[in-house]
Amino acid sequence: MTTAPRRRFSVRLGLSDDTGAALYEGVPDHLLRPLQQWVLEAGRWSDGYLGKTMCLRLRITVPDTTNAAWRLSQQEGTDLLDAVDEILAFLVEMDVSGRSEVHALGILLDDAGSAYRVADDDGGLELRVSPGVSEAMRQTITDATDATSAGSAADHLTAAWRTAYGLHPDPVRAYSEAIKAVECAAHSVIQPNHGRATLGTMLGEIGNARAKFTSVISTPPSGDPIAPMEAMMRALWDGQTSRHGKQTGTVAETLEAARAGVHLAAALVQWFASGAVVRTP
Repeated sequence: MTTAPRRRFSVRLGLSDDTGAALYEGVPDHLLRPLQQWVLEAGRWSDGYLGKTMCLRLRITVPDTTNAAWRLSQQEGTDLLDAVDEILAFLVEMDVSGRSEVHALGILLDDAGSAYRVADDDGGLELRVSPGVSEAMRQTITDATDATSAGSAADHLTAAWRTAYGLHPDPVRAYSEAIKAVECAAHSVIQPNHGRATLGTMLGEIGNARAKFTSVISTPPSGDPIAPMEAMMRALWDGQTSRHGKQTGTVAETLEAARAGVHLAAALVQWFASGAVVRTP
């Protein structure tokens, strides 16, 4: 659900401040019991098999006299979010995603103003972002999936998004996956005969043979039609601080840099998958 919450009567009268758009991180008090109840009901799936499996995976000790689903549901804070995230991943793993319980969870998180939402593939929780941004990412992944020339760009872009906005972000992997997504999408256009092409070698190819490429973006007669693409590719490539080890300490990408890199990669993947950048005859 993406519709804005109905404003309270007192807010509409101007008697109180509007806090309806606020997003709550963690598990706020008003969400705790409903979310625990959801975990309890989900944990009973397949005669309690899910609850038992989740407790094992999350290393939750279950006393002999305690039901595993109930024990799982008594988690709080980040531990409770971990339980929800793991349940979603398990349901996808068991090929039973799309269940009514998952839909109900999405509504529950929406209604509670949670900063987290169910991921589009139902496989876990992710940070809530602007609906327009997430929709653009979904469309890019779909376009990349349909473009056979883009290789596994869609898979890498999906992994980049998940590790950038998931419950436990991994900035280094997110940035790395973003670069791989662009390499897959651009390979057939920029260096189709180079079996080990990277974003770095592609930038070299562009620099050495600019006349081989053009884009649909209009430029003045004296302009450079591929300069915008080259600049974005260069920014993404040079921004990866953890790519190589050296005598000084390796600097991991920050979460902010990783998320920016993912969105930059999405734009580039869309350009290549849609044919906005091509080789000249």
